[in-house]
Amino acid sequence: MRRRTLLTTAVLGAVAGPGIAGTAHAAGPGPSVTQAGSTQLDARALYFVSYDGLVNNNSFQKNGLLTHKGYQYAAWYTADRSAVVARRALRASTWSTVTLAHKLKSDDSHNVISMGVSKTDGRLHLTMDSHSDGFFYVKSAAGLLDNVPAWTSAVFGSVQTTLDGLALTTQFTYPQFISTPEGKLQLSYRVGISGNGRNALAEYDGSSWRALGEWTSSTGTYTSSHGSSTARNMYLHGIDYDAGGRLHSFFTWREQNGAVMCNSGGITNHDTGYVYSTDRGRTWRSDAGALVATTGSADTVAVTDSGLVIDSLDPDHSLMNQESQATDSTGLPHAIISYVPGRFGQCTTNYVTDRTNNGRAFHVRKNASGTWTKTEIPIALNSSQRTKLVLDTYDNAYAIMPFGRIAGASKASGYTDWKLLYDGSGLNAFGEVVIDEMRVSQDGTLSVMYQEKSSGTTPSALHVTDFRLPS
Repeated sequence: MRRRTLLTTAVLGAVAGPGIAGTAHAAGPGPSVTQAGSTQLDARALYFVSYDGLVNNNSFQKNGLLTHKGYQYAAWYTADRSAVVARRALRASTWSTVTLAHKLKSDDSHNVISMGVSKTDGRLHLTMDSHSDGFFYVKSAAGLLDNVPAWTSAVFGSVQTTLDGLALTTQFTYPQFISTPEGKLQLSYRVGISGNGRNALAEYDGSSWRALGEWTSSTGTYTSSHGSSTARNMYLHGIDYDAGGRLHSFFTWREQNGAVMCNSGGITNHDTGYVYSTDRGRTWRSDAGALVATTGSADTVAVTDSGLVIDSLDPDHSLMNQESQATDSTGLPHAIISYVPGRFGQCTTNYVTDRTNNGRAFHVRKNASGTWTKTEIPIALNSSQRTKLVLDTYDNAYAIMPFGRIAGASKASGYTDWKLLYDGSGLNAFGEVVIDEMRVSQDGTLSVMYQEKSSGTTPSALHVTDFRLPS
């Protein structure tokens, strides 16, 4: 029987406008970025625009760029469609590359490469090239990330279509690797298709993979002011462990039936929700702490469950899916969401055009008191695409926006002083960027991977640029 919860008193407060004074905190320096160098990964990386994005720079990749034990790793597809993984010592100006035995099968920007680290055995893991179909998987030799042997193709195993024999699903999308506090590696993925799918988890313990099962539901009835839908999928803004071992996930729902929208040119995404797990993803709880799902059972998170929504929004505002999230040093969750605010109208009629003309990003966070606050970032998106979120050592927030622009807000202001810190000048970035989530905490550097604008299918340069954050 599915558990129900009453909506908690930790409801989302009114949107705070820029410049509104927040509670002062005794804190370190405010947010700042100092460009600290740039390297080129590939002069001719694969380029095609699909679903308004690039296969090498979809910001929902986790991770297309990562740092572990003094080395940084990147993965992409080069002009001949080959999957490539590269490594450099931090702050080195050159990368060593390995070409894997796989070529991208179709021009679909969903078919990203994601990397993960299993700390128990020092392996690098990669999944590639999947969108509601089969996936490709490869892992390195044990100890690669610990002993730093020669960087050659010999350190990687063969490309597989299972996880060492574990098949998972024939409808696989959105792989996200996450390391558990104990050093195991988990893989989050979607089973099914857009508008009718479920989220699931698998886990690697250093010797083998096993499926933990699905934890979200695609069934139940959602009704808007326009119509109803009986199928959907939950899109995750991320899935991350905090320093205390709690697993956090913000999400939005996408309905299958377009009847829930005011206009067919929009998108059926609605509401921002939040759940967490204290047992490594085996069970899931609402913000109020009520049990709402047991992974691998019939009791999964559903649109009809109470207490999940922290920011209510109907499907008429082109809400973005899979935006971004992070947790601060105290374990409090933060997220970036974006949509077309009501002041620009109550019905978007063209998803890309309306978001580009009027879309705004918002910082959503949980306060120490247990309430939720949403603050608009006062910088126009000028894009239909996603924004990434990073928190520095002092819990200052950074929004890495389309085209490589970086905005920041200080913890001391209560995150009300958002301003542009870097305008992206000179990057010529296409749009969404990939960030190295791991490096920020390791050496206070924000690394951003971006691809230069091109046209048609003409390859373009792929870069990583570094920014020093306050230390």
